Amino acid sequence: MEKVMINKIIKSSAVDGPGNRIVIFFQQCNFNCCYCHNPETINLCTHCGGCLEACPVDALSMKSHKIQWNKDICIDCDNCLAACHQLSTPKTQLMHVDEVMDEVKNAMPFIRGITVSGGECTLNASFITQIFQKAKALNLTTMIDCNGSYDFSMDRELLESTDGVMLDIKVFDPDTHRRLIGADNEMVLKNAVYLASNKKLYEIRTVVVPGAFPNEQTVEEISKLLKPYAKKYNIGYKLICYRSNGVRKEYADFSTPDNTEMQRLKDIALSNGFTNVMIV
Repeated sequence: MEKVMINKIIKSSAVDGPGNRIVIFFQQCNFNCCYCHNPETINLCTHCGGCLEACPVDALSMKSHKIQWNKDICIDCDNCLAACHQLSTPKTQLMHVDEVMDEVKNAMPFIRGITVSGGECTLNASFITQIFQKAKALNLTTMIDCNGSYDFSMDRELLESTDGVMLDIKVFDPDTHRRLIGADNEMVLKNAVYLASNKKLYEIRTVVVPGAFPNEQTVEEISKLLKPYAKKYNIGYKLICYRSNGVRKEYADFSTPDNTEMQRLKDIALSNGFTNVMIV
C-alpha cells in the first residue's frame, strides 16, 4: 500500500477553504519561495543527525541510520527545525490512505470538508485522489491548496473528485518567477485559466512583498487573465500581507506592506472584474 510523507494534520481550520476543515500538509515542495513561511516542508529529511542534540526531551533518536521521531514525548519546541540546515524536519510521518482517513473520521462531525496542502501536495496526486474519493463517500467537500505546477488538465480523475482549488500565484512575470521562486510558472498560469474555465478555481492567493516582488504587475495581469471567469464564478482573490513569521533568516528583513498598498492592490483586482477580494 502506497505511503507518503505527511508533515502534519490540523484537525480544525477556518482559513483553508469553506467552513471548518481538516487540513493535511504533505512534506516536500518543488518550489523554493524565498518568503516561504514554512520552509521546513520543502525537502525530505536527509537523516544527517544535525537535529538530535537540539531536542531537550530526547524525542529524536538515530536508528539504522535514520532519524526516529517520538511524537508522544515531543513538546513541539521546534528546536529541531532551527537546527536543520536542509529546509526539512524530522517531525514527519509516513502514512497510507486509510491512516489519513482515520484522522479525518476522528474529526467528524465537526468538519465540513478536507483540504490538502504542503509543501506541495500535488506531488502526490494519486494519493490525493484516493483520499478525496473516500472523503466524498463521507459527504465531505474536498479542496486543494497548491502552487499550480501540476497539470490538472491531464488528470480528470483528480479534478472530478475535487470541489475547488486554491491556487498560489507568486509572480506573473516568468523571468522574475524563475529568479525568486526557482521554477517556471507557465503551468501555473495555464492551470489558472483551465481551472477557472472548469469551475474548479475557488481562490487565487498572492503574497505581497513590497520592494522584492512586482506585486502591482502580478495582481494587474492575473486579474485581467481571469476577468472572463472571476465574477461569473465568484472566484476569490486573497491578497496576503508578507509577515516574517517562520521565514528563513536571510529573507526575514523583507518589508510588510501597509494598509494603503494592500487596498491599492485590492482596487486593481476589483477594477479588473473580481468581486470577491480579501486582504489578510
